[in-house]
Amino acid sequence: MLSLDLGIASIPTLWIWAGCPYDRRSSGGYCIFLASNLISWSAKRQQSVARSSTEAAEYRSFILRSKPFLQSPPFSLRGCKENFSTSKQQVTASQNLLTEVLTATRTELILFLRAEAAAAAAKHANGTMVAFLIVFLTSLLTLTTLPAAESRLYSNYYRKSCPRFNQIVQDTVTNKQITSPTTAAATLRLFFHDCLHNGCDASILVSSTPFNKAERDADINLSLPGDAFDVVVRAKTALELACPNTVSCADILAVATRDLVTMMGGPYYNVPLGRRDGRVSKASAVEGTLPRPAMPVSQLIQVFGSRGFSVQEMVALSGAHTIGFTHCSEFSSAIYNYSKSEQYDPQYNPRFAAGLQQACADYHKNPTMSVFNDVMTPNKFDNVYFQNLPKGLGLLKSDHALFNDPRTRPFVELYAKDQNTFFQAFARAMEKLGVHGIQTGRRGEIRHRCDEFN
Repeated sequence: MLSLDLGIASIPTLWIWAGCPYDRRSSGGYCIFLASNLISWSAKRQQSVARSSTEAAEYRSFILRSKPFLQSPPFSLRGCKENFSTSKQQVTASQNLLTEVLTATRTELILFLRAEAAAAAAKHANGTMVAFLIVFLTSLLTLTTLPAAESRLYSNYYRKSCPRFNQIVQDTVTNKQITSPTTAAATLRLFFHDCLHNGCDASILVSSTPFNKAERDADINLSLPGDAFDVVVRAKTALELACPNTVSCADILAVATRDLVTMMGGPYYNVPLGRRDGRVSKASAVEGTLPRPAMPVSQLIQVFGSRGFSVQEMVALSGAHTIGFTHCSEFSSAIYNYSKSEQYDPQYNPRFAAGLQQACADYHKNPTMSVFNDVMTPNKFDNVYFQNLPKGLGLLKSDHALFNDPRTRPFVELYAKDQNTFFQAFARAMEKLGVHGIQTGRRGEIRHRCDEFN
């Protein structure tokens, strides 16, 4: 069994059955992917075997004729996976994430399939083969005619509807960062907690009601700083005056995060626009979806891996700890009465541990007491966080674990040695995080207020 993978990012699966029934009795069919997830395009699976050796031969012949063309970039032939879904909900969700296929490649493939369909019809081939070619051709044409707002994100999404969008957001975050220097780190953390949990849909911004406990009130989110929420609200207020009911809170949070990272000396990265705000926010759904300060590496890898992020991407995103702070309560067990024989975790540099004990001495009385994540350059986005870890200057148990675990240590050492490499990896990971689980087109809404559903 063969499959065709067009290898184009952000395009959902298109699985068309053609002599490739679930019971695997057919001898010549193959499956077609437009990304990694498998979704059945047909409403009914083919359950019969190939009706003749001629039919099977034609399927095989088509594959062989297609192979030279399809092996050229950006196509690839690979083995079929067994798992798939026929859920209409998944199909609809995937259609909303379609990205426009590049015209040149698409045109070549359409012409190729059109010729194959004509040849099959001319030879009086069975209807299944002709139908397969026609359905696939029609599906490709469908990709080209989806409304732009439903099919992809654009960097200039608000060019006509809100031309001052970027400037308004930039002015807002600049003013906020000047008056509240913790805003950058706070917003970066808020963005991370929003996107990694259930996609970048601004559900983290929604306030709880008597009828619903929202995400922001989940245990792990209670320490999210108010400055991050405030900067989004300020930008939304300004944008509603300039272009009412146009800009989503999800887009505001994504761009504000990028601009603040850049202001702190970090890398600039692309933030395509067109996200819509989610209509669901439940604290009960958050548990287990976000990393915790004391998580072992295996569990961290599982959390990130379940969201499609590699170990290297996980380490790169952990570099966000180069700015910001952590409440003493999050690591107090590692610096006070660590064990019967040791006062603090021996992974800490002794002088650093003593400093932490002094800085957090009254944290029981004042739960807001905090320490910078990177004590060397706390207000600069750089790679010093990674340089600190081999010296025992990591703040959290998970920080030490990144250096001690053989699966993550090579990336820590790489980023500690080369800041440009870290910046490039961080930018790519943030671009990927920024489109994780997004809602576009008719899904979601444009909230009038970021803290409540319409």
